[in-house]
Amino acid sequence: MLESLGIIKNPLVRSMAAAVTVGSVITLSAAVIIGVTNAKAKSAYQFGVYSSLFGIASGAVFGLVYTNKASGNKPTSDLKSLDSSVWKDWRNFVVVRKVKESEEITSFYLQPEDKREITNFQSGQFLTIKLDIPGQDKPVIRTYSLSDYPENCEYYRLSIKREPAPNGLDVMAGIASNFMHDRIQEGSVIPVKPPNGKFILDVQKSIPAVLISNGVGITPMISMAKACTLLNPKRPIWFVHGARDGKFHAFRDEVTKLAEQNPNLNVHFCYSRPTPEDTAKYHSSGYIDATLIKELVPQEAEYFLCGSPSFMQSIMQGLKESGIPDSRVFFESFSKPMKSQSEKQTPSTTRDEKFAEIVFAKSGKTLTWQPSDGTILEFAEANDINPPFSCRVGVCGTCMCKIHEGVVAYQEEPTATTDKGSVLICISQPGTAKLVLDI
Repeated sequence: MLESLGIIKNPLVRSMAAAVTVGSVITLSAAVIIGVTNAKAKSAYQFGVYSSLFGIASGAVFGLVYTNKASGNKPTSDLKSLDSSVWKDWRNFVVVRKVKESEEITSFYLQPEDKREITNFQSGQFLTIKLDIPGQDKPVIRTYSLSDYPENCEYYRLSIKREPAPNGLDVMAGIASNFMHDRIQEGSVIPVKPPNGKFILDVQKSIPAVLISNGVGITPMISMAKACTLLNPKRPIWFVHGARDGKFHAFRDEVTKLAEQNPNLNVHFCYSRPTPEDTAKYHSSGYIDATLIKELVPQEAEYFLCGSPSFMQSIMQGLKESGIPDSRVFFESFSKPMKSQSEKQTPSTTRDEKFAEIVFAKSGKTLTWQPSDGTILEFAEANDINPPFSCRVGVCGTCMCKIHEGVVAYQEEPTATTDKGSVLICISQPGTAKLVLDI
């Protein structure tokens, strides 16, 4: 009965349903009692009538009370948690707004096509999207950081940099980013997976947090700054961002306005090539380095980095030389940071066999792999199995899957943190004669 009542959302209808149900039960019970006792007096008749009225009244009241318990005043976060238990795979989202943020970066505001609740997220996480791009033989899957933290999570915002072809290299421009800028408009529909990622800021901590970024690396940082302002404005935050000049600086006004609302949010903008039009809009010129960070933040803190690989490598090296332990430095990158020759590792393996049997459990395929087939991801794609991926270098964790049997041999240590019993297939090969994967 309670489950049936819980389905009815209209309070009056639910109250009437409960009144009829309870009234019927009590009336039937009264009739049975009168029949068993063989009572024929007027008092017996009155007992039956009063019992029925009492049952109807009590049922109506119960219906109203149960309505409040079932549907009223449930925290939004709880509703989103329930929704997250249902939404596991691709779900269509509509682009409801498209906003140019700088010369290179454009924001896309996404809302679910089905109008239902969307999963909440932790600041710093990313979305995985799927694009059907003309000329590509299969959907292009990419991962982008969420760049906002709305008080009521009714939309997701992705802010994407148009990636040009690298200078001096015979390499194509970014397929996905250019498609988003040129072809995706308001009203376009994009399949999306739930928010994910472990590069997150624990807003409840009290230790100062230093958010360091350049270029499009600002996207997870503005989400973190907004989350702290909403949920723990007492936590000291340093927001340090580097850009070429004002035209290439996204969210400058948004961050400045946020700092006006939060006295514990300290902002520093550094322009490498400022123009006369940028006067009074930045705080220092040149490039962000560990020396600048230490001048701005003299006390102990946690450091969060996002930006170009060379930028992050330089900052991390400088922080390490300044005595900052690795346990207090966190970073996000969707390309592999450069390593020196001494840091490069030789691919390791734990097996002598040249061939391995890989069972792709969900796809129902059992195939024989050999070293020339490359990584497990490449082998799967060559056999018409298309698991999700993004970075292909073990950074983002999009290709992570559960392993049911066997082990893998990583070609290099993954940057992304993997769940227990899971592996990243983009940088691994079979490490045993048989491998069973949840793909």
